[in-house]
Amino acid sequence: MTNCLCQLNKLQELDLSFNIFEGILPSCLNNFTSLRFLDLSHNLFSGNVSSPLLPNLKSLEYIDLGYNHLEGSFSFSSFANHSKLQAVKLGSETNNFEVETEYPVGWVPLFQLNALELSNCKLTGDLPGFLRYQFRLRMLDLSHNNLTGSFPNWLLENNTIPLESLLLTNNSLKGQLLPLKPNIRIRTLDASHNQLDGELQESVGHMIPNIRVLNLSKNSFEGILPSSIAEMSFLWLLDLSNNNFSGEVPKQLLATTDLRILRVSNNKFHGEIFSSDFNLTNLEYLYLDNNQFTGTLSNVILRIPVLRVLDVSNNHMSGEIPSFIGNMTSLLELMLGSNSFNGKLPPEISRLQTLEFLDVSQNALSGPLPSLENFGGLMHLNLGRNIFTGLIPRDFLNSSELLSLDMRDNKLFGNVPNSISRLSELRILLLRGNFLSGFIPNHLCHLTQISLMDLSNNSFSGPIPKCFGFIQFGEIKKDQNMFGPSIYLWYNLNFHDTYAGHMVKYRRYVTMVLEETEVEFVTKNRLDSYRGEILNFMSGLDLSCNNLTGEIPYELGMLSWIHAMNLSHNQLKGSIPKSFSNLSQIESLDLSYNTLNGEIPPGLVELNFLAVFSVTHNNLSGRVPDMKAQFGTFDESSYEDNPFLCGPLLKRKCNTSIEPSYSPPKSSRESEAKWYDIDHVVFFASFITSYIMILLGFATILYINPYWRQRWLYFIGECIYSCYYFALDARSKLVAYLYN
Repeated sequence: MTNCLCQLNKLQELDLSFNIFEGILPSCLNNFTSLRFLDLSHNLFSGNVSSPLLPNLKSLEYIDLGYNHLEGSFSFSSFANHSKLQAVKLGSETNNFEVETEYPVGWVPLFQLNALELSNCKLTGDLPGFLRYQFRLRMLDLSHNNLTGSFPNWLLENNTIPLESLLLTNNSLKGQLLPLKPNIRIRTLDASHNQLDGELQESVGHMIPNIRVLNLSKNSFEGILPSSIAEMSFLWLLDLSNNNFSGEVPKQLLATTDLRILRVSNNKFHGEIFSSDFNLTNLEYLYLDNNQFTGTLSNVILRIPVLRVLDVSNNHMSGEIPSFIGNMTSLLELMLGSNSFNGKLPPEISRLQTLEFLDVSQNALSGPLPSLENFGGLMHLNLGRNIFTGLIPRDFLNSSELLSLDMRDNKLFGNVPNSISRLSELRILLLRGNFLSGFIPNHLCHLTQISLMDLSNNSFSGPIPKCFGFIQFGEIKKDQNMFGPSIYLWYNLNFHDTYAGHMVKYRRYVTMVLEETEVEFVTKNRLDSYRGEILNFMSGLDLSCNNLTGEIPYELGMLSWIHAMNLSHNQLKGSIPKSFSNLSQIESLDLSYNTLNGEIPPGLVELNFLAVFSVTHNNLSGRVPDMKAQFGTFDESSYEDNPFLCGPLLKRKCNTSIEPSYSPPKSSRESEAKWYDIDHVVFFASFITSYIMILLGFATILYINPYWRQRWLYFIGECIYSCYYFALDARSKLVAYLYN
């Protein structure tokens, strides 16, 4: 293609944007002296953009090399003599491309730009000096650099044609937004993610009355929000999140009819937000989280028929979740967590069939769980830390898209229903801290995509399912990003220009951060919180604090990608499987408070990432693993209350023998016996004698005391009836299953 292209010497327009071309830019571009329009953006071009490549292109009006894989340094003064140049776009997605704007010092351009985009181009210090000579700028994007100094009000006052879009996000600008002269042309102002502070001037709404997009998030603004902000009658997006604003949100702002996105998260706002003044009829995204708002979810929210996101989490809201919430059928996210809502979760909520994220955690909700099987597209469900009671409904969920299910710390009891196994894409299952009982069902092994499973602090009994060894537990493809943080919402900047006959529309995206799943999981002996993208890489299995019995399945050693495993505080017996030496990614392994015996497999010393290891309070014996690699970081606390373990770390020698002078000669077999060997005849004789004495004592008490005798007989009768009805119920279910 390059050979053919280089023959087009009289080419005036070249647009190869939004393809997958790669390689370096052809040097013959410098021969296209008639070229007026050049757009190579959004490709895979790489290498340096040498300054001699462009000087001859003095007919250029528009050049866009943005969003490639270019690298190295480019001197912007290469365009100094391009008097026809009107638009330059060199925005980068990588950190390998740098634009030098101040060399040579004091250079003066011949061009007058309409549009300039230098985002993520490693600009430092003050704003580029050549901008002082630009009087026709309509769009300026200097975002994602390291610009310093105060907010450049002169940019809004320096233009003969007033600036319409100023994008300075993610820099290091400091100070206050100084009083501005009225500017009726500016439509977009993004100064987010800087170090601006102070209060917004009371007249800010009069200074920029026609603004459509105003983003001042992630700064240090404080004080009360001026009521004049409601006079921005064309305001479409307002983002004031992550500041220190306080007071109440102006009532006038809550009646702005054109507002589509309102984000005031992570401030100190208070007061009742859903009052009778609330009338944002066209709102689509409402983020009120992490403030001090009070009141209830009143029916005024029904005035927003197209609301997609409602986030009031981590406030002081109260009352019941109203049943009319089921009428807000456009909702994609409903975030009500960390408030004081009480009562039941209304069954009408299941009407929200487009819902993707539902969080009602950390409230005081009670009663049984409703069926949510209509949530066909639900991706995240968080019901944790409430007072829900009863059984998990058999038809609880039926979402093939569900990624995380959190029902921890409630008062649920009974078995885990089969419907959970139909959640084929489930990555996170948290049932900790309930009263669930019975065997851990084998159908959980159908959740082959699981990376985090927490069944701890329940009353599960029986053996650990062997099939757990065939679940992925973190073995995911590198390109899978199931818990990514953001989506991007594109919007036009409401103006366009024509260059060499090409109409170019300017648009910009606003980052709409989806509510990120937050998971608490015990690993390395502490409760850690994992949020967002890290969940793509975290994996663990926690079965601690139950009544599990039997041996640890050998198959668990096949979980080579798992990072944390906790089987502590159960009644597991047998030896530690030698297959555990295959847990190559394990960082935390807790087997404490069981009745494990035998030796600790010496192959565990090959676990290079193991940071926490505990086998305390077991019946293990033999030599502790050699103090090398990660095991050199563990002390005797990892092995406490195993009286038959030995080794230098425990200051207990192995294979030692004591030979008193008065003792008779021992046989060769006896002399090779270890110090911790037990005389089995004596042990079983003493055990049987003790058992008989306890039975005789118990029978004597029942004979002497008629009250306790009656209670004992009553207890035996109850047990007989329970067993009878259990067998009868099991038989009827079996018959129904066979005939259905």
